[in-house]
Amino acid sequence: MAGVAGGVGMTTAAREPDLLPGQSTELLKELHILTREGKLNQDSRRKLKQVHHLHRFIDELLKALPESEQGPTIADHGAGKSYLGFILYDLSLKASGKGRVYGIETRPELVTRSRELAARLGFERMVFLNTSAAAAATDEGLPERIDLVTALHACDTATDDAIAFGLRKQARAMALVPCCQAEVAAQLRRNKALSLSRTPLAELWRHPLHTREIGSQLTNVLRCLYLEACGYQVTVTELVGWEHSLKNELILARYTGQRKHSAAQRLRALLAEFGLEAFEPVRFPALAAAAS
Repeated sequence: MAGVAGGVGMTTAAREPDLLPGQSTELLKELHILTREGKLNQDSRRKLKQVHHLHRFIDELLKALPESEQGPTIADHGAGKSYLGFILYDLSLKASGKGRVYGIETRPELVTRSRELAARLGFERMVFLNTSAAAAATDEGLPERIDLVTALHACDTATDDAIAFGLRKQARAMALVPCCQAEVAAQLRRNKALSLSRTPLAELWRHPLHTREIGSQLTNVLRCLYLEACGYQVTVTELVGWEHSLKNELILARYTGQRKHSAAQRLRALLAEFGLEAFEPVRFPALAAAAS
């Protein structure tokens, strides 16, 4: 029983029903998802469930990509410890000997750690860049085109940066799990008095808790409309059960090339209704072309 998950790892995988067939137990130990004895605790079981669930969605996107000699390219934004990138490589790319994962992370210590781990495991087609999602679009360490963009719990505007990166890199698909959407809520809070005098709809965000919730919901609605306006087919679903994570919205986007002019019009109408017109050139710069 050779390979990264040989010997004890294979026996452990057979005992742990939460692991997938052929999954590297050595990788999961390095990520501290499995204990040294190959066991899962409650917290790591929850984390593994989330990543596996997301992997199933992403694997479908990868399988739908056109065949290529070099295999798919994946950019994982806000990679952190690169749980998602490592598991995508292990389960979707390793066996084929093709494809490449680019982990994009701003914390240098995590980038160094991921590079060392990839070297130890022989995951030679993983690249880790110490940069932000916003700066990555012009980073020379990345190819001109990326097939799939992921962003798992990218905080606040980092999800918007990941979308902008995907549009610039002509991504064929995106898988996004937004987190801590604060920018729109802050603007709603600033304009609250004017909005309350203008429309009864402002009652939806009069109370601070509602402001945060409406801001989060509206942010994701605007993102979905933007992707549709730019030629993507969008599906919104749950990542895992609400008992596992409150930041539970998974946005899946597949490029079709069919720009929806109605989506661009509705996006602009929502910006006007909520007093957010200033966001268009900042967060939705491709909207003008999409609407024409």
